[in-house]
Amino acid sequence: PQRIVSAGRSGLTIVETLYLFPETRERLVALSVGQQKPGDFLSLVDPGYGTKTEFAPDSGPEQIAPLQPDLVILRSFMADTLGAALEQVSIPVVYLDLETPEQYFRDLATLGQLLGNEERAREIEAYYQERLDAIEAGLEGLDPADRPRVLLVQHSAQGGEVSLEVPSVAWLQTIEVELAGGEPVWREAAQGGGWTVVNLEQIAAWNPDQIYVVSYGDDPAAVVEELRANAQWQELAAVQAGQIYGFPGEFFSWDQPDPRWILGVNWLAGKIHPDRFPDLDVNEEIVSFFELYGLDETTVEAEVVPRLRGNVQ
Repeated sequence: PQRIVSAGRSGLTIVETLYLFPETRERLVALSVGQQKPGDFLSLVDPGYGTKTEFAPDSGPEQIAPLQPDLVILRSFMADTLGAALEQVSIPVVYLDLETPEQYFRDLATLGQLLGNEERAREIEAYYQERLDAIEAGLEGLDPADRPRVLLVQHSAQGGEVSLEVPSVAWLQTIEVELAGGEPVWREAAQGGGWTVVNLEQIAAWNPDQIYVVSYGDDPAAVVEELRANAQWQELAAVQAGQIYGFPGEFFSWDQPDPRWILGVNWLAGKIHPDRFPDLDVNEEIVSFFELYGLDETTVEAEVVPRLRGNVQ
């Protein structure tokens, strides 16, 4: 395919994975853009990004067909809605999951085949696998009783209303905590397919050893400081022990099935088990990761590092 379109919801996870392949600069003609807008970052990676067409995630075949795509790439959960409609008008569709490491590697292989660069897919997988293997080796012999009880919670304060949500047990956020040697306390409460709303009473009942706060709208480090100052949160064991952290990010948070999830797992492992990963250098990992996109250290220091949010160190 020479004219590729990334469409539907969760398009960020597709397009940022696509851009790990250099062929994407020429072949991607359009992408869906929702609340998380990739343009600022992808303009660093692709000087021609401004020529790409952006459209809404809820766009249908009538908006996509005029782009004359050879191929449309969707997340798998869009198959019954947008995917079926595109196939009815004879537009080829490929589906990606991207929600577990195994799915991620399989989807990388698929993209490598589509873009005619299977070697690049293997290179990317090797980068990820090397880090996952290092974490596994660092956790070798860990007794299940030594896995801290961890809460990962998304904090939102839109319109002045505070919302607290935990991710699905099947989602990458949960898997990140498990890979990093933590025990997700929200497992039983989040068997559904999306974010599940929880309240402070539920969090107090869990009383986790460690808390990791995701915030897509505000700096997670600032959110954590607000929570530390809250009398109700101060009653939690994790807060009393200083074990509450803002989940890092820069252009985007490291908790999502965006390629940055490997940064999230590395960072979590260092926080959950600092004694087992004393040599972990998050700054080195940041530079190494963005080299996958063709960015050199000078560019990373100038364009990425100033955007870091959360409790990176």
